[in-house]
Amino acid sequence: QVHLVESGGGVVQAGTSLRLSCAASGRAFDNRGMGWFRQSPGKEREFVASITGYGSDTVYADSVKGRFTTSRDNAKNTLYLQMNSLKPGDAAVYYCAARSQIPNISTMAGDYPYWGQGTQVTVSS
Repeated sequence: QVHLVESGGGVVQAGTSLRLSCAASGRAFDNRGMGWFRQSPGKEREFVASITGYGSDTVYADSVKGRFTTSRDNAKNTLYLQMNSLKPGDAAVYYCAARSQIPNISTMAGDYPYWGQGTQVTVSS
């Protein structure tokens, strides 16, 4: 079992930065691919970024590529999402998610059985 807790959300102005964290408890954090997803009102949950178990590879949604960076510190069982040049369209509840001891990245929400409660990001123009 894995328990995930996101933090770092808030209200920011467009063009600024924010860093989200996801603290994980449970076994084999470094053997789990991790992902970030987001959902805004009236829209489906969408993929943002994913990272392999040892952090050697990442993948991003086109909408955030070049602005967002995901990383992990396996010694601290923590996943990060650095968000730069934020736009009003980035406003959403952001969720971190963990795979079932599969270290590969995935863009599919269905590949992640473990989810955090989400953290709200609001971007004002």
